[in-house]
Amino acid sequence: MSGPVDPRQRWAQSFGADAERYDRARPRYPQQMVDRVVAGSPGTDILDVGCGTGIAARQFQAAGCRVIGVEVDARMAEEARQFGLDVEVAPFEEWDIAGRTFDAVVAGQAWHWIDAVAGASKAAQALRPGGRLAVFWNVFQPPPEVAAGFSAVNQRVLSGPLANAWSRPALEGYAPLFAKAADGMREAAGYGHVEEWRYEWDWPYTRDTWLDQVPTFGGHSQLAPEQLAELLRGLGEAVDAVGGSFTMAYTTVAVTAVRAGL
Repeated sequence: MSGPVDPRQRWAQSFGADAERYDRARPRYPQQMVDRVVAGSPGTDILDVGCGTGIAARQFQAAGCRVIGVEVDARMAEEARQFGLDVEVAPFEEWDIAGRTFDAVVAGQAWHWIDAVAGASKAAQALRPGGRLAVFWNVFQPPPEVAAGFSAVNQRVLSGPLANAWSRPALEGYAPLFAKAADGMREAAGYGHVEEWRYEWDWPYTRDTWLDQVPTFGGHSQLAPEQLAELLRGLGEAVDAVGGSFTMAYTTVAVTAVRAGL
């Protein structure tokens, strides 16, 4: 008899409820980071952990890499396969390496769903000596007046952690994820110095393009339809209040280390 499902896995499998929207609305990653991962790896065989619909995987493919994805949600994996990606469905900690090795293991917006130590250990098994583990997140921070409007709506409509999603700077909220990833690499052993890379960039949103992305956020697919509708209505009004569009400041943060060995 199988044991209870890890809460992280249950949450990680919630994003496939609307995989097409996720792929359409979620932001991509800075090309400079993709190029730096490739240049800092011994070759171009890439394993994308928690690949989702293949957003990062396709960027690495475009940079000349061969990519295999591992994804816990079969619906997300199927969406990725529509783009020609090779995806295997499994929790990464349980995934069968089957004797394969890679030049880099990457994870975009997914490593917090994985046990940091077990994940880093599994990645070390999959990496060739000198191979790179790079896990990264897009962290967004709207302008102050937009953040205030979003915060008021969330606090009115939602409860628990989601209610306070806009109440403090986003990088502050993500900092524990970066620290946990770095600590996991150190505890797993087999890696050299852990680095943190940061890339700042901006992206414009209209009312409609922002509202298209909101349902893809963690926990939002679990909301009752009427609650999600109320949230979207309020957020739309908040964007209308600043003229119907705004520019989001993004910081992409990568935590990365190289597997030791000759």
